[in-house]
Amino acid sequence: MLPTTQPPNHPTIKPPNYMTKIIPPAFITQSEEQLDKGYDPNVARGLLQFLKPYAGRMSFALGLMVIVTAAAVSGPYFIKLAIDDGINAKNPIALRNIALAYLVVSILQLGLNYWRVRIMARVGQHILYDVRTTMFDHLQKLSLSFYNRYSVGRVITRVINDVGTLREFITWAVLAIVRNLLGIVGTLIAMLTLNLKLSLLTFAVLPFMVLATVLFRKAARKNYRKVRAAVSWTNSVLAENVNGVRVVQAFSRQKHNSNYFGGFVNRYFLETSMDAARLAALFTPVVDVLGALATALIVYIGGTAVLGESITAGVLIAFVLYIDRFFEPIRDLSRRFDTLQSTMAGGERILELLNTPVEVRDAENASEMKPIIGAVRFENVSFHYSDDPTLVLDQIQLDVSSGKTVSFVGETGAGKTTIVKLLTRFHDPTDGGVLVDGVDLRTVTQQSLRRQMGMVLQDPFLFNGTVRENILFGRLDANDEDVIAAAKAVGAHDFIVNLKSGYETSVEEGGATLSVGQRQLISFARALLANPRILILDEATSSVDMQTEQVIQTALARLLKGRTSFVIAHRLSTITSADKIVVIEGGRIAEQGTHAELLARQGKYFELYKTGFQD
Repeated sequence: MLPTTQPPNHPTIKPPNYMTKIIPPAFITQSEEQLDKGYDPNVARGLLQFLKPYAGRMSFALGLMVIVTAAAVSGPYFIKLAIDDGINAKNPIALRNIALAYLVVSILQLGLNYWRVRIMARVGQHILYDVRTTMFDHLQKLSLSFYNRYSVGRVITRVINDVGTLREFITWAVLAIVRNLLGIVGTLIAMLTLNLKLSLLTFAVLPFMVLATVLFRKAARKNYRKVRAAVSWTNSVLAENVNGVRVVQAFSRQKHNSNYFGGFVNRYFLETSMDAARLAALFTPVVDVLGALATALIVYIGGTAVLGESITAGVLIAFVLYIDRFFEPIRDLSRRFDTLQSTMAGGERILELLNTPVEVRDAENASEMKPIIGAVRFENVSFHYSDDPTLVLDQIQLDVSSGKTVSFVGETGAGKTTIVKLLTRFHDPTDGGVLVDGVDLRTVTQQSLRRQMGMVLQDPFLFNGTVRENILFGRLDANDEDVIAAAKAVGAHDFIVNLKSGYETSVEEGGATLSVGQRQLISFARALLANPRILILDEATSSVDMQTEQVIQTALARLLKGRTSFVIAHRLSTITSADKIVVIEGGRIAEQGTHAELLARQGKYFELYKTGFQD
């Protein structure tokens, strides 16, 4: 398989020559449009809606963190007291009491920190649940036009990867940033309280620390983007090869693809990861050297002061301990900044998805659709997509009596499927109206309308589960006898009982373990069991062989009986018996009538008839 994306230029690895001719030079993936982003107050406010229900618990965890930070900052001061008031004063009782107090504070710090981590871990998981549930619910409501322009891969990335980044930030990074800031402030206060001169000496290396941190952050950000891009590209090529494994094997491309993946794709990922690791390995020693420099200054100047008896040995040792506690939060804050950037980017994409408007909504005063009789009327219906002003349908005027079957014919792209999408309210017309039993569909709820409609598609989709569960999909309250009766009526029962476990046979996602004809018969049984008043068949027999089609034709006769039906088909056998045939051309109705009437006119239908409807 040929990957659809190309990685950034790399100095030592070049793609094969033929790849550069068919792949764009820019590396752009749908899931990584923006890898990081500076702090955005609008994004922060949007994400706060998910934190509000847990504000009390987060505030309590913050209070615990203040206590834990104070306990941690007090550690070096206890050491100072133990040396000055216990050891140097030769006071074993004071030394014992100070050691016990230090132990109690440490145990308290451990317990409260465990409590805090547990609270925030639970809060993070709850927020993860809330965000994903909200996104899933919104995705269920979005119109089909959204899915026409938004790939499945992007949707999954938003719900899984971006939400995971958000949870990581809320659970660990937010309070870690607060903890680091509190630690820096607490350490500053402790150091300034102990000795002003030594504090200023410690701060002398701070500009070098800031410079090193800024340089590291810029370089790390660049490497971070490269690694994320390499991961995304590697996953893309991997997914493409797995999904297209039958084509790979059919053309004996296994060895070539393996060499390409191992020698170029995976190697690129390896080298970018190694670059990032080398940078991280360089930053830590630099910070350690700066910390050692500050420690050396304090030991020398402070040691001289101790010898001159201007400060105590306990103060000096406490300062040495505080130096590490002062620089460690600074190092950690630099790492957290990248997490903040990726969270802002992920949060922006989450909010973008959640703020995507639902184009087809129930009106505020929408009523429940009464039991449908089946009369359908298209009143001067025109339609175009929101992002394209070109008319797909233009002034469609059509009346269908209850219980009649209408077949739509026409060349591919004429607008046949769009007509039935308007009938099911997957879209609303941009002009005119669609009426069922004289009721404008925009005045009733979508759920009450679709409960009384059924649809069988060209490539029926079966869900993970058993055959029985898939037939029950449109009517969950049906019993096993109803399921079997529906399957028998459409000719599916015989092959179902011959499956490994009969009706309890598990089918994979999409029904991959079944043939196209078997999946289609199950979809017919599903539609029949739902007992719809209006039935739509969208090229339901175009993907099956002639023998299977004969079985399906028998099923169709039972399925269409007594229902208002709309049939889109490319085969004569599913059209000629219709009560009315409507020829669609360029989004308009070119002609309509019975099979015999249209043949007699020798118009567009006659021309299609001569070709056998194989357009």
